[in-house]
Amino acid sequence: MEAIYLLIPIALILVIVGIAIFFWAVKSDQFEDLEGPAHSILFDDDKPSSPTPPSDNTPKDNKTDS
Repeated sequence: MEAIYLLIPIALILVIVGIAIFFWAVKSDQFEDLEGPAHSILFDDDKPSSPTPPSDNTPKDNKTDS
C-alpha cells in the first residue's frame, strides 16, 4: 500500500510532462504537414548527376622487367 503513495504522484508527473510535450509539439508546428514527407519519397526530383569519369586508381605493378 505504501508503494501506491509513491507510484501515483510519479504517474501524474509523467502524464503532465507528456501533455506538456504534446502541446509544445502542436505549438511549434510539428504536425503541420504529415503527408508531405510521405509523398515526397515517391517523387524523385533530383536530377541525375553527370557520370564521373573512371578514376585511375587501379593498382599498378611496380616491377621492372630486367
